[in-house]
Order: sequence, then structure tokens, then C-alpha cells
Amino acid sequence: MDWYEREKRDLPWRATRDPYCILVSEIMLQQTRAQTVIPYYRRFLKRFPDARSLAKAREADVLALWSGLGYYSRARNLQRAACVVADKGSFPQTYDAIRELAGVGPYTAAAVASIAFGAPHAVLDANVMRVIARLRGDGADLRSARTRARLQRIADELLDLCDPGTFNQAMMELGATVCAPKSPKCVVCPVAQFCEAHQTGRQNELPVKGRKRAAERIKREVALVIRNDHLLVRRRAAAESLMPGFWEVPEPGELPGWIRGKVVGSFRHTITHHYYTIQVVTGELAAAPRGLTWRSIRTLDRIPLTTISRKAVGLLRRIPAPKQVTVPVKSP
Repeated sequence: MDWYEREKRDLPWRATRDPYCILVSEIMLQQTRAQTVIPYYRRFLKRFPDARSLAKAREADVLALWSGLGYYSRARNLQRAACVVADKGSFPQTYDAIRELAGVGPYTAAAVASIAFGAPHAVLDANVMRVIARLRGDGADLRSARTRARLQRIADELLDLCDPGTFNQAMMELGATVCAPKSPKCVVCPVAQFCEAHQTGRQNELPVKGRKRAAERIKREVALVIRNDHLLVRRRAAAESLMPGFWEVPEPGELPGWIRGKVVGSFRHTITHHYYTIQVVTGELAAAPRGLTWRSIRTLDRIPLTTISRKAVGLLRRIPAPKQVTVPVKSP
């Protein structure tokens, strides 16, 4: 904890004890790096500074602010949790009550309860599991539920009951900045003298993780069709299982009569074990096919775009201005 107070990163959610703000940060930090989260966190709280404002918001506005962070069920669950808090008039203060909020698992509940309310619950995220596995020289598979349960018991034993919130943050910070997955910085580690992995030279072998699912490499093409500063897009139906309600640019196969233009670039995009290579192509089309519509390019930052579409639209600055036509278009 002394090391943490000296070396901790300056992260905006560490400047508050507001449970709502801490919940927002913890939900955003799931599967996402801290430096990526910072601008999203600030924009989100500027727009929705408390649970009541988030509860009243349109889902489309919430998703638009979340666009680019991925794992969009987190945003929907966060809004559902805000509705519960707003209805009750106050944020729940116990681990069990926080655990009942939508999208809140054991780790998130422990983080919010300990940091906001000083409740004695130890967090166990990937960083903390790695720290404990190395400290104890534990070579068991971290993907095993039995291993995670054992590490949770150890985390509970180590927890400083006088200041559990700071201790939890110190453990997470240690794993994030020093006890890294590869090439841990044992020379500057404040607990190296207690670390069995370091003492036995096994810090690069631990922790042990089971075999990952094989990666799938997929190539796709998306089309940027522009007319009068409007872009052709479609909105995913509410019944679609993946990212319902989000807007996206079409694939060429969805555009009968499309006249193919130039390839303007490509990028990579990863979703769990799927590795996509996306090629972006321009083209022309006489009329919008059924199910697609024209949307003003200037308004794209106000709607929830899929991450792939947002990356594709980011290439627009490299596209020469299209020839203007007189066909009128309607912008929703």
C-alpha cells in the first residue's frame, strides 16, 4: 500500500468515492485497457453525471457514447443498473445488494463495495490472480474454477481489513504495471522478497493458463457509398443477437446494382478469437436498397456505430470528395 501511494497512475476514477462513478469505471474496465477507458469515462460522466440522468437517457444515446469500447451489453446493463438505483433513490451499500445490479459480478461488486464503502471484500481479477499465483508459486490452471476459488480464498486472507479499498487497488495496480504477464519487473516489485516464483526463477513460467480456443481468421469487405455528404447505412434489427440497434455500413453483397470503386484501405479487428481483416471499398449506387438509408456524415458521431463501421468511416478523410448529384436524399 505504501508502494501504491507512491507509484499509482493518475486515473480519474481514483479521485472519487462516488459508487456510481466507480461502477461506471469498473464496467468500462472489463476487457478494456485503462488508457483506452479514460476519454470514454470522462465523456460518459459529463453526459450522465449520476444514476438518474443515465436512467432517463435514450438507449441510443448511451450506446453512441459507448461506441468504440465494444462489449455493448455492458452499456445496456449499466443503464439497467442505473434505473434500479434511481428508483430506490440511493446506491446500494453492501456487497450482496450491489451484486444484484445488472451486469455486476463478484469482482465488480467487491471493487465498488470496498472502494466506495470500505466493505471487506477482496477483488480477484486477472491482474490479482497473476500476482497471487506468482506469490504462492501456484502452477495450477487459472482457467479452472477450482483454482480461481482457491486464489479467492488467498485474496480474502491477504486483504487489509483496515483499508480494503486501497489494498484492492494496490493489488490491481501491482499486476497491471509491475507483475505483468510477460517480463515482470521483479527488480522494482515491492513484494519480490515474499514471491515464491521470483525466488525460484519461475516468474516467466507462472501463472499457467489452459489452451485457448483456436483463432479464426476472417476476411471481409465493407462499402462506403457517399452521396451529397450522406453515407449509406443500415440499422441492425432489434431481433438480431449481436449489437441490436447499432448502425453499420453495408457489405457489397447487400448492394444490387452497385458500381464498385476504389479500395481505400484496410484494417484489422479482433473479437474474442475471431481475427478480421476488413477491406474498405468505395462505390456508387443509383438508389438505396430496401433496409438501407442515407445518413448525414456530420451526424455519425451522434448514433451508435459498430466498431468496424466506425473504423471504416475513419478512412473517409483519405477519400476524394465525390461528385455532387442532384438526386434528393432524406436524412433521418
